[in-house]
Amino acid sequence: MKETSPRPPASPAPAAKTDTAATPMTTTMIPTAKTSLWQRPAVLAVLGALLLWGGWAPWPTAWLAPLLFIGWVPYLLMERQLTLAGARKGRVFASTYLFLVLWNALTTWWVSYAELTAGIAAVVLNALLMCLPLMAFRQTKKRLGNRWGYLSLPIYWIAFEQLHLHWDITWPWLTLGNGFAAAPQWVQWYEYTGFLGGSVWVWTVNLLFFQALLKRLPNLMYRAQPANNLAETAAAAAHVIDESAFEWQPSFRTPVFFILLPIAASYLISAAYQEKGPTAEVVAVQPNFDPYVEKFEGGAKFVPYDEQLTRLLSLSAQQLTPQTRLVIWPETALEEAYWENTIESNPKIRRIREWLTRHPGVALLTGITTIGSYPNKEAASETARYRDDLGYYDIFNTGAYFAAPTAPIAFYHKSRLVPGVEKVPPILVSIVSHIDLGGTVGSVGSQAERTVYAAPANAPALRVAPVICYESIYGDFLSEYARNGATLLALFTNDAWWHDSPGYRQLLSYGQLRCIETRRDLARSANTGFTGFINQRGEITRREPAWIPTASRATVHLNDEVTFYARYGELIGRGAQLLAVLLLGFAIVRGWQDKRRRTTSHMA
Repeated sequence: MKETSPRPPASPAPAAKTDTAATPMTTTMIPTAKTSLWQRPAVLAVLGALLLWGGWAPWPTAWLAPLLFIGWVPYLLMERQLTLAGARKGRVFASTYLFLVLWNALTTWWVSYAELTAGIAAVVLNALLMCLPLMAFRQTKKRLGNRWGYLSLPIYWIAFEQLHLHWDITWPWLTLGNGFAAAPQWVQWYEYTGFLGGSVWVWTVNLLFFQALLKRLPNLMYRAQPANNLAETAAAAAHVIDESAFEWQPSFRTPVFFILLPIAASYLISAAYQEKGPTAEVVAVQPNFDPYVEKFEGGAKFVPYDEQLTRLLSLSAQQLTPQTRLVIWPETALEEAYWENTIESNPKIRRIREWLTRHPGVALLTGITTIGSYPNKEAASETARYRDDLGYYDIFNTGAYFAAPTAPIAFYHKSRLVPGVEKVPPILVSIVSHIDLGGTVGSVGSQAERTVYAAPANAPALRVAPVICYESIYGDFLSEYARNGATLLALFTNDAWWHDSPGYRQLLSYGQLRCIETRRDLARSANTGFTGFINQRGEITRREPAWIPTASRATVHLNDEVTFYARYGELIGRGAQLLAVLLLGFAIVRGWQDKRRRTTSHMA
C-alpha cells in the first residue's frame, strides 16, 4: 500500500519498488493464479459422486464398499476450496447440488423404468433435499467455527436421514448406512444401532480422512502468498479457514483404525451368533410375468388371470412336501378388483381354497390388489376416492393370508408407499386434481399398524410379518413387526418393474440388513427378480435365477427374541434430531449476537 500523506517521512527510506515495501507483508491463504484440474469444484463434485456410487450396492463384492469411507472427502475439499475463495452462496449451492444430483442419478436412475416422472423427481428433488443439512453445516461453521462446524455435519445429515424415514415425501434409499448392504458381514452390530449406525461410521471415517489429508498436504488447495494490499488481505481473511481450529489432526492410520475396529467387532459378533428359534419349511414362488406386456390387462402379450393363477398353483405344488407350512406368492400375484367385503364370492378365491383343501397344513400368503369401501365421507380415509356408482373407497396394495382352507382371510395393506407412484402428498393432490394426467390422481390406501399374521395350528411359532417391496428399506418400520411378535419376515415384491437394473439387486441387498437388525429370517417371493431366503446373519442361503418361472424351498428359523435396535428403534436418529435443533438454534443466536456486536461497534 502506497503512502498517501503529504507529510515527508521522519527518516529517509529507500524508494519502494513494489506496493508492499511501505507496508509489512501480510501472508494469507488466497487462491493461486493457476488452478489445477483437481482443485476445481466441478471436478471434485464429480469425483465424490463417482466414489459414493462405486461403493454402493449391488456390486457382487464387498471390496468396493470402502469407497464409502472416502466418498465425502471430495465434497469436504470442495467446500473448503469455495470457502477459501470467498465464493458466493449461489456458486456453493450449485457445486453442492451438482455433487448430490450426480450421486442420486448414478445410483437410482432405474426408478424411471417404473414411472418416468417419479424417477426424475426422485433424483432431482432428493438431491435438492439433501442440500439442506449441508447448508446448515456451512452456516454453523460460519457462525461457530470449524470445530463446531465439522462436528455438526454428521449430526445434521443423520437428522435429515431420520426425517426422510417418516414424512410424506420419504425416500431413504440412499441412507448412508444402506450402502453396506453389499457387505453385511461388516455390520453385524446393526442389531444394536440399526442402519443409521452405518451412517455415523461413514461420516466419522470421512472426516478423519479429510483432516488427515489436510495434515499431510496442508497446501493441497491453496498456497500461502503475500497479499498485495490491505483490501485483498481483508477479502481473503473474511473467508479463510483458521487451520488452528483443528485441534487434533490425525494421521492416516487413525481413519484406517476406525474402519477396521467395527469390522473386527462385526466378525466377532457373527462368529458367536447361532441361528435361533424352531424351524419351518417355506416355499416362495416366482411366476415370472412381465409387468409391461404380460401381467396386466391391456398388455401386448397379456396372460389371462386364470392362466396366471394356474401357473402359481402349479409352481407351488412342485415344491411342496409334507413338512411345508407356508407358501408365499409375490406382490399383486392376484391382480383384479377384489372387493374385500365380497371377496369370498370370487371364483379365483374359491379355487385357491380348494387347492388348500388338497394340501392340508399349508398356509398361503399372497400379494393382491383389493378395494375397501366406506359408508360415507366421514368414515372415509384421506386417500379415499369417490365415484357416484361406488361411493367412497380405497385401493390397496395388499397381502392376503389364508391360514387354513376355511379360515377367514387376514388382510395387510402396504403402509410405506412409493412417493409419486403410490403416494401423492395431500397438498399436491389438491393442486393436480384439476389437471388431466391421463389416469387416476391420488394415493393408494394404507394402514397405521404393523399386522403380524397369527400362527396356524400346526406351526404355533410361525408368526409372519408381511413386507411388501419398498417397505424393506425401512429398518425402523420392520422392527415394529419384531416388537409385535413376528418370527419370520415374508417379503413379496415385483422386481420386474425395474428391468434388469441395479434396482432389484439393491432391494435384495437391503433385505440382508433388515435381517441383521431384527435377527429374523426372510423369505422372498418376487414376480421375477430374485426369489430365495436370507438367514438371521443377513446371508443369502438360497437364491433362484431371475427371469424364469420357478419356486424355492428352504427351512427357516423362527426367532422370537427382540434385538436392542428392534426394541428401542432409531435412538441415533432421534438423538441426532435433538442435537441438530440445539446446534442450529445456538448458531442462529450466535450469529445474531455477532451482528448486534458489529452494529454496536460501528456506531461507537
